[in-house]
Amino acid sequence: MTSSDSAAVRPVTRPAQVAGAIAQLAAVGVIGATAFSILFTLLGVGLGLVLVIGIGLVVLLGLVYVLYAVGWLETQRVEGLYGFGLPATRPRSSGRPGFGGFLRTVWLQTIDAATWRAIANLAIATVLGWAVVALAGVLVSGVVLAFAPLFAEAGSVRLARTGIEVPIPWAVPVGVFAALLAAGALAGLGVLHGVIARAIMVPSREVQLAAAARTSSQQRAGAVRAAEVERTRIERDLHDGVQPRLVSVGMTLGLAQQKIETDPEAAKALVAEAHTSTKAAITELRQLARGIHTSVLDDRGLDAALSALVARSVVPVHTDVRLDGRCSRDTEAAAYFVIAEALTNAAKHSRATEVRVVARLREPGLLWARVEDNGVGGARVIPGGGLDGVVNRVLAAGGEARIDSPAGGPTSVEVSIPCAS
Repeated sequence: MTSSDSAAVRPVTRPAQVAGAIAQLAAVGVIGATAFSILFTLLGVGLGLVLVIGIGLVVLLGLVYVLYAVGWLETQRVEGLYGFGLPATRPRSSGRPGFGGFLRTVWLQTIDAATWRAIANLAIATVLGWAVVALAGVLVSGVVLAFAPLFAEAGSVRLARTGIEVPIPWAVPVGVFAALLAAGALAGLGVLHGVIARAIMVPSREVQLAAAARTSSQQRAGAVRAAEVERTRIERDLHDGVQPRLVSVGMTLGLAQQKIETDPEAAKALVAEAHTSTKAAITELRQLARGIHTSVLDDRGLDAALSALVARSVVPVHTDVRLDGRCSRDTEAAAYFVIAEALTNAAKHSRATEVRVVARLREPGLLWARVEDNGVGGARVIPGGGLDGVVNRVLAAGGEARIDSPAGGPTSVEVSIPCAS
């Protein structure tokens, strides 16, 4: 049973949860009103200034990410209270470089369903919070009224802020009734909050299955595309590197064979040349094999594999790798090859003088890595190219990739991959 399945059957009427919901609703009634005031203010200012001086676009962009922050906080609040097993909320990313990719990212964040579900839940919780505050006042008044005969000197008790006078003989039953009614209504609001939160925040089974199907389809497409890109790369490396070198070795040995009797010294020189070319071909084959499979990655993990990779880089690399555990082989392999491709691009195309590599294991179970160089930028995702392979390899591992390379630099490649992919 998945966490979402468990959430579907887990009760939300436990006393501790109801009490916690009542306390949180009282706070949300105040905080939520302030949050929505800020959101509507940003919306009004953004729309008002967008046609005047254009600065409204910046305000509206800020509004998108303020909405994300509010939605994230609301998701954390609901998950902390009820433990529905809600998925972690993360900023959306298009994974595309340049300004067009940025606009696509903003649009994806604007229409993010999880954020809007959280905002809707906060709006309802704010209204319920106002009712909780009002009922709390009734509860206090009822308790005070129930004990009024102990300290009242007059024949009746005037309820604060209402002007209603209750005769002393009726004070106790009226007070007890009001207190019990308010307490019952508060408990009902606490339960109602849990029911509404589960209905809004927990995706339905159909939505979960559809999302899982989309993710699986994307991963399969990414895996197929990554395999095609890798096959093309291997073919290109063999065709442009090892194959002509081996042809040259064969021709050199053929010439040596012809001269071995008539000109032994020349034949020896040709054999020596063929020997040197053979060693170079072996080196290229080893590098090619290392690009397909890195044994140190399996034996000692991603940290050691990255150290070996950085040591071979022709561009100085500053590393900040803090990995306190291991991930699955597919996850580590995807991260390794992403970083390897980024270092290769920095050496071949970006004219960078230094590269920075950062890698972390983030909760919950997420491997995050970022490679940034100080080169000239302008890198683009071209079908069949190295960056295309990066995006599809990460997608096949169930992760997300973001490539940013404006003209003039810097170029950054950032990936997040689930540890158990």
